[in-house]
Amino acid sequence: MQSPDIAAKPLPAAAGKIADAADPALPLELLELELSLEGFSGGEPAFCEAVRDAARAAHGEFLFDLPATGLIADCRRIAVLRIPEDGEAVRVIFAALDEDGAEIRLLQPDEETEPLLRFTDAFVDLLQRLPARQRDDA
Repeated sequence: MQSPDIAAKPLPAAAGKIADAADPALPLELLELELSLEGFSGGEPAFCEAVRDAARAAHGEFLFDLPATGLIADCRRIAVLRIPEDGEAVRVIFAALDEDGAEIRLLQPDEETEPLLRFTDAFVDLLQRLPARQRDDA
């Protein structure tokens, strides 16, 4: 069951991919995230750093990353982010490194990524249950 604070809302996109950064309907926070990833120079080792920096620039959180094999077609790694939307709600977004390791694309949760979204919900729930001191030490 999704917690309301991380429930995903539909984005103006097709097949799970977030719309082009030039789309005027794209929320400002997602536009910032998309633009921050534009300068990605490629490579799996730089993926996490690029996504962490982009999440920070969009005032969001990098939750975790993992191999994307079996989760998303044509992707090498996937990172899970929480990005604020309109200053109140939080949206879960996936950043996927393509199979060539050259490009990062942002994906909204959809049927293909539903198991990962459920895992993310459980992960966030666990983090929220930990005392603040334990979270800071991690």
